Amino acid sequence: MPSPPDDFFATTRWTVVRAAGESAAEALEALCAAYWFPLYAYVRRHGFSKEDAEDLTQAFFAKLLERRDIAGLRRENGRFRAFLLASMKHFLSNERDRAGRLKRGGHITHFPLDWGSADRQFQVADSGQAPPDAAYDREWALALLARVVARLGDEYSAQGKAERFEQMKPFLTMGKGAISYAEAAKAMSIEAGAARVAVHRMRKRYRALLREEIAHTLSDPEMVEEELAVLLGAFG
Repeated sequence: MPSPPDDFFATTRWTVVRAAGESAAEALEALCAAYWFPLYAYVRRHGFSKEDAEDLTQAFFAKLLERRDIAGLRRENGRFRAFLLASMKHFLSNERDRAGRLKRGGHITHFPLDWGSADRQFQVADSGQAPPDAAYDREWALALLARVVARLGDEYSAQGKAERFEQMKPFLTMGKGAISYAEAAKAMSIEAGAARVAVHRMRKRYRALLREEIAHTLSDPEMVEEELAVLLGAFG
């Protein structure tokens, strides 16, 4: 696949969000739709029930999306990840101080989120003992990686190669030295040399999409490598 142009990361979703206009609202909604679960899990870890956490997360996003003008809010070093967490902390602090917090079924503008799987996902994610902030970073990283894999899968499907992608997908998470190209070739019914090339191309495209997805959440494309290191460190 061709290499991205030099200005590929010049305009990201987060830089659009921090600008004015309708496109900013659309960009913000896209980011929120992609990265809502880490916030929901963060609220759960602060002692709120499943139902209250759903309401609070909905209310948080409703306020964020309705306000639109976020130019005066803290930039959190240009990271959307940090901005969301700081905003949620402020929101929860205010909610605890309010006697009339919105109850389940109240007048909340509902954001289309997958609550059906959220609690099951949280139960799995909460099996560790990481502090809420550290767990938030890890879940953010997991959400980001899942989006990259989904985007890569969509690209292969658009080329009529959905089955090939499913055959090669396990090699995305393997270290270079751990990949058995003989096994890959057998799975894809091709020669080992062709399997090596196919896996190499897939992993190269995966890395490009990973950096692109990270860039969407930053104000400065020069921060991509730094943010990548932080997110990968969340698994340490």
